[in-house]
Amino acid sequence: MTRTINASRRRFLRAASAMSVVGTAGAPFALNLLTMGAAAAQTADDYKAIVCLFLSGGNDHANTVLATDPTSWNDYLSVRTTTEAGSIALPAVGAAGGVLPIILAAGHAGRSFALHPSLGPLKDLFDAGRAAIVANVGPLIAPTTKDQYRARSVPLPPKLFSHNDQQSLWQAYQPEGAKFGWGGRMGDLLSSMNANTTFTSISASGNAVFLAGQTINQYQVNPSGAVPIGGLTGSLFGAPAGANPLQAIIGGGGNHLLEKDHAAIVKRSISAQGVLSAAMLPAGTTGVPNPTQYTNPNNGTLANNSLATQLQTVARVIGGRGGLGARRQVFFVSMGGFDTHDFQRTSQADLMAKLAHALSYFDTTLATLGGSDLRNQVTLFTASDFGRTFTSNGDGTDHGWGSHHFVVGGAVKGKNIYGDFPVTGLGHALDVGSGSLLPSISVDQYGGTLAGWFGLSPTQIAEVFPNIANFSNRNLGFMN
Repeated sequence: MTRTINASRRRFLRAASAMSVVGTAGAPFALNLLTMGAAAAQTADDYKAIVCLFLSGGNDHANTVLATDPTSWNDYLSVRTTTEAGSIALPAVGAAGGVLPIILAAGHAGRSFALHPSLGPLKDLFDAGRAAIVANVGPLIAPTTKDQYRARSVPLPPKLFSHNDQQSLWQAYQPEGAKFGWGGRMGDLLSSMNANTTFTSISASGNAVFLAGQTINQYQVNPSGAVPIGGLTGSLFGAPAGANPLQAIIGGGGNHLLEKDHAAIVKRSISAQGVLSAAMLPAGTTGVPNPTQYTNPNNGTLANNSLATQLQTVARVIGGRGGLGARRQVFFVSMGGFDTHDFQRTSQADLMAKLAHALSYFDTTLATLGGSDLRNQVTLFTASDFGRTFTSNGDGTDHGWGSHHFVVGGAVKGKNIYGDFPVTGLGHALDVGSGSLLPSISVDQYGGTLAGWFGLSPTQIAEVFPNIANFSNRNLGFMN
């Protein structure tokens, strides 16, 4: 019987990488194969990356992007100015420490807008056309009116206003316990464009269901780069020869099925760590510059910014895309502290300063990464558990639903607000209680627009975002 062999170069590279021998003899072989594959992969010059920046805790959107036309501002002040010392209203445009006005390229006639006073570096990106705002985004199953929400006459997202569940809904369509996220599912569908699928889905912020695919597993890195298994190099418990027996123990297959599977995973992990370590650009003056410190707006002191460090790690991996043979990558970074039930004025001011500083650093870094300007090929978007109530609890805000978000990158149609910016105040058509916003844009529409830019077909987008068929506008238009 004649058997036809139809093995592509990419399949061969993946198989060779997965079976690479542990130790010094196998690593150069795997590295050379990946370098050969990378050279071919990069000739198309169509590399793209998406970066999810998750603001854990639920960012207060109403003090992040503000409507400042007279009617809106008066309504804002009437609700957010309290008689208590913890009033959460921000100073007006032009006042000391006041909100920062932005000028839109088009739309929203009769209204004016501003950003939080700590978002100066992000305002610069907005003014330069490399950042946009998407208004009132949140989990929805289908378009929903306030009356339908109250009557429960349309299907609604489960477990609204719950931190863990809404984080999971944003990232993976289901409440806590979901197995697959839409970042990982995009990776599933486009991983064939990568010579080594291991580096399709990468987190610089621990485990994230957003990156979990059905076939793609997320690869986690830290500021030092790829995380190695300790004790495989150098001495072990003071014995120079200890590493080799350790490799034999953890990589030994045995006869049991679980032993064999464990050994295969360990070997792949060791091989992947070696490949990524060799490919990533170094941190510092010889590679990706270290981020400067940011200024805490509450006390004027300089401090390190962990979000900027995460984005430096992302940039180092992107800079090594040639050595990885990568043409499509999805990343995850995050920062916490956004559950501002108390001390919101000071807490959010510091958080916004970190956010703007990190995004500005990332934009500057991508502009000259490895001698190339990659800003048109990398798009970052924000996400968060939910927005918050428009009303104050005295010193902060409580859990809400819809929220405003930023999209940043050279491929963004920037300097604009996409979607209908809601009426400011209480009791309007999108107020489902205490000024909590009923979303007017679903996460599916938001993510689907990004997925279209990333290279997914309409059929693939419908596969990744199961509720998008319920919405007539499936591309919000904020990407070139």
